[in-house]
Amino acid sequence: MSANLVVSNRGPLTFRAGPDGALVPVPAGGGLASSLHRLLAGSGTTWASVTMGAADREAVAQGLMHEDGLDLLPVVIDDETYRQAYDVVANTTLWYCHHHLFDLPHRPRFDRHWREAWEGYRAYNRAMADVVAARAGEGDAVFVQDYHFSLLGRMLAEARPDLCTVHFLHTPFAAPDMLAVLPDDVRAELLDGMAGYSACGFHCHQWEAGFLGCYAAAGDAAAAPATFVAPLGPDAGVLEEEAASPECVAAAAALRDEVGGRLVIARSDRMEPSKNIVRGMLAFEELLITYPEWRGRVVHVAGAYPSRQGLAEYLAYGADVEHTAARINHAFGTVDWTPIVLSLEDDWIRSLAALTLSDVLLVNPVRDGLNLVAKEGPLLNAAAGVLVLSHQAGAWEELALGGGGALGVNPFDVAGTADALHAALVMDAPERAARATALRAAVRGRTAADWWADQLAAARR
Repeated sequence: MSANLVVSNRGPLTFRAGPDGALVPVPAGGGLASSLHRLLAGSGTTWASVTMGAADREAVAQGLMHEDGLDLLPVVIDDETYRQAYDVVANTTLWYCHHHLFDLPHRPRFDRHWREAWEGYRAYNRAMADVVAARAGEGDAVFVQDYHFSLLGRMLAEARPDLCTVHFLHTPFAAPDMLAVLPDDVRAELLDGMAGYSACGFHCHQWEAGFLGCYAAAGDAAAAPATFVAPLGPDAGVLEEEAASPECVAAAAALRDEVGGRLVIARSDRMEPSKNIVRGMLAFEELLITYPEWRGRVVHVAGAYPSRQGLAEYLAYGADVEHTAARINHAFGTVDWTPIVLSLEDDWIRSLAALTLSDVLLVNPVRDGLNLVAKEGPLLNAAAGVLVLSHQAGAWEELALGGGGALGVNPFDVAGTADALHAALVMDAPERAARATALRAAVRGRTAADWWADQLAAARR
């Protein structure tokens, strides 16, 4: 079976106004859109996504939405509805709920303004439902990506019961107690919306269990849709080609010079609270205090590229990251040693370079649907680097390898993470090599094409 129709918030193509005012197409950012683009290029699949701004809406009007043999189906939504759905509900409510990030003594506050935003989220889902219902053929399979469309399943089930609808969630799913923070009617509407899908997929069994547990906690376990687990894998060939490029080789050489040939503890993340960057830096500081022999011998190379800069919470978190790095550097740095080298630019080549040469890769999210960096690092690393990985990353299920893969950490345990970093740094060469080999084999054993095939199989079932 091939995909008849794919739905996502962001499509493979967006537009900007060029110097002469003409609209210029550029590939859309984001790992989901780029992964799907490579998988679906040339397939003739219809891809429905929401237009992102005035330039995209003008491109729709001019009939410019075509890309790589895909039939792009734009869903035009006004700016205010999109802001309510994307910023207020999707990114500062559902994202925070699924990642267990609520500061419960203070947030969330479900006031009348939030209720208006929920109406916007419902309208956003309804706009997509109307477009898909009008375009889909009899009995088509529709593949819906991510938490932006939690209500779409029920809407399509009511409008087009002939369709097979498969939803894949790229985030964790909230535990029942956390989902219960949502207003009762909202939680019920969200679960009913998801129950409208023919099947729902997750990156690991922990998130699947949380999803099913929420229906059980609501006293309606029988309403839950069919579920499946299908972790996403990286595109190994593409990544290895980029890592071997002259640009990446030069970036790695420059980074080695920058750290003065010292050992490297690397990380590469979006600048967002769920990635737990501050606690990672505090763990590095704890390493320098508890194991002072590492002072001057190791550098924490931290890449944190911008994300959702229109949201106050993200800006505040970014400021905390910068302050923490500066404080640690001031406390421990010397004339010729900067303990934390923090990069705030979206520099893909530098990020790849850091993965290739790191002695330790730290991936310690509070919660993460998968975390592809945890797979990309072992795939590309040329230094028998050790992966230190949060138990709350979806990738942990694949990369623990019965104790022979990643070193696991509790993301809240700063002292424990410092101990894991020390263990990684002192690990002997044979064990490092064995773990690196096992991790690379595990990553190579699961591709993006496998992930997509599992969604197609869910539709056949």
